[in-house]
Order: sequence, then structure tokens, then C-alpha cells
Amino acid sequence: MKHPHVFVIAEAGVNHNGSLDMARQLIDLAAEAGADAVKFQTFQASKLVTAAARKADYQVVNTGVAEAEREGEAGGQLAMLKKLELDEAAHDALVAHAKARGVEFMSTPFDVDSLDFLVKKLGVTRLKLGSGDLTNAQLLLAAARSGLPLILSTGMSTLAEVEAALAVLAFGYSAAPDARPGTDAFQAAWASAAGQAALAGKVTLLHCTTEYPTPFDQVNLRAMDTLAQAFSLPVGLSDHTPGISAALAAAARGAVVVEKHFTLDKSLPGPDHVASLSPDELHALVQGLREVQHILGSAVKAPAAVELSNRAVARRGLVAAAPIRKGEAFTEANLAVKRGGGVPAIHFWDWIGRSATRAYAEDEAIREPGQESPRG
Repeated sequence: MKHPHVFVIAEAGVNHNGSLDMARQLIDLAAEAGADAVKFQTFQASKLVTAAARKADYQVVNTGVAEAEREGEAGGQLAMLKKLELDEAAHDALVAHAKARGVEFMSTPFDVDSLDFLVKKLGVTRLKLGSGDLTNAQLLLAAARSGLPLILSTGMSTLAEVEAALAVLAFGYSAAPDARPGTDAFQAAWASAAGQAALAGKVTLLHCTTEYPTPFDQVNLRAMDTLAQAFSLPVGLSDHTPGISAALAAAARGAVVVEKHFTLDKSLPGPDHVASLSPDELHALVQGLREVQHILGSAVKAPAAVELSNRAVARRGLVAAAPIRKGEAFTEANLAVKRGGGVPAIHFWDWIGRSATRAYAEDEAIREPGQESPRG
């Protein structure tokens, strides 16, 4: 039995630093590494943050003290994000380049207009929403009403918040387009068979720890199992840890999607480069995930096909430990178990006290049951 394919999202994010050429290079790298999709971020900074929004602590650290001081804490995030926007023409170019390279183009929208642009103009085939929008009911509803499959990150959330988000999605996927949204309507959709069925066919949840980079002791990967058990939905990991070990562990625990930031060069300026994979690491990640798929294999405990020919060689059977006369009783002294023997060694005690129906030379294999007389 072949284990389900792990869908690998190479997260370019904003690691293009506003450069279309760098964005194309990131697509090339994702394609060469064998990722299933390369994902960017689609937003208008002025719709995403206020002029007073400060940077996250990790953004201050990763973009450098000098830049943070120059921009000032009050305007730091808006100024940073404005430099990282991709306009419509850039999106068109990247979609075409991804298609030419045989890798799926994805992008995370951060507002409803950006989502509509991705769906209606670019024709993306699936959506991904980040952890910061798990409680953004307007964006969740717009994503569900697009009808597209959705991958939803759950960083910073409680199980109850995930359920509330899924209720919005259940409503968006199953209710009539003109149905009035609201908390009661969301809960009704969540409780309905139609809402649950819609979620099962559309939504994948990603466990995530929203910190860049994430310390290993803050990953809590078993929470991914909790998501799967609580909501009976496919799960995966949006991984921000250093290296690839957490992503490989997630695949071994049943992740069907793994998302990981990557960069052309970790030393580049910007908020995410330092917590991203290098080109070599991205290659190693994809190769490792593909190997894990094969390693997991079947849940049936039975000899693998490649083992069958080795059983007769590696397993022991009964042999005569010394010459045995016809009619002599088998004993612990005159029986041994060796490779190349006859009766499987598991039956050693069953043969004690039986009479030999013929003579055996030392080291000769004792034949299968039925060739010797019963006990007594």
C-alpha cells in the first residue's frame, strides 16, 4: 500500500524582497527541488496594517536594528510591507513562469480584494490562509464562497478558535450565496451534515507555531494529531523551525501537507530570510519527505515482499545435535536449532519426547510434522 502523497509547499513568501527577478529565481529553485507548489503572498500593505502597527519582535530582529530605528516603531510594519508588495503585472509574470517550470503557483491573500484577484483573475486552484487570519471571518467566508479547496494555518490558536473558523467555512461552503452570515448561522452550518461534508472535501488544517524561527521545544507536534482527531480533517505542518527535522517528523505522523519557507540566501535583508531554508536544505527536505512516504508504507504487519526469500535463510529449524537412531526419542540433548534446519524452531518443545521414524546424522535437518511418529 502506498502512503498518501505529501504535498510540499515551498513558501517563497516575501523573500523576493520586492524583486520580480528574485521571485522568478525562487520559482526555479522550488521546481528544481521537486516541490509541488511555490507560494507567495498577495496583499496591499495599506489594507493589511495601520500606520501605527509595530513590527513583531522577530521582524525587528530579522530586519536589523538600524532599519527599525530609521522607520520608527510606530510605522515599522507598514513601511516594511510596502517594499514587499507584488503588483498585478508581477503576479501575471510569476504565474506564467511557474506554469512553464511545472510547479503550482499559490499565494496567500491577506484581504478580500486580493483573494478575489487570485481566484477570478489568476485562476488559482486552491487557497492558503495564514494563521493571522484564523479569526478573520470576512476573509474566511470569502475563501469558502470561492468554492476552492482551502489550506488553513492554525498558529496562535486554541482548539475552540479553530472550531469557530471551521464554522464560518462550513457556512460559506454549504449555505446559499445570499444567506446572511452571522454567529448563529455559522454554528448551524457547523452542526449540519452538509456543512461537515463540505469541510471534509475542502479543508486541510496546518498545525503551526507562529515564531520565526520556532524553537524546537515550542513546536508541540502532537497538537497536529489533536487537530486530526478533533475535526476528522486532513492535517499538516506549516514549519518555521531551523532545518528539516520537524517537517520530516510531521510527515511521519501523517501530515499530508508540509509548508516551509525558503530563500536564495539566508543572509539577505528581510524579515523571513534567516528563518528560511537554503537551496540545498530545500532539496534535502523534498527528498526526505518523498523517502518518508515510502518508509511509512502499509499499516499491515506482515513480511515485506523483499523479505520472503530471506526467511528460509535467516530463520532456524530443528536439526540433530548428535546422531539419532530410528525409534530414539527426541530430547533437549539431541535436538538443536540452526539455520538450514527443518521444522521451524518455534516447535522445538513440541518435538521433545517424540520418536524418530528414521535415523538422523548429526546436523541433519529434522523433517516437517507427519514424518515422525507422535509422542509415546
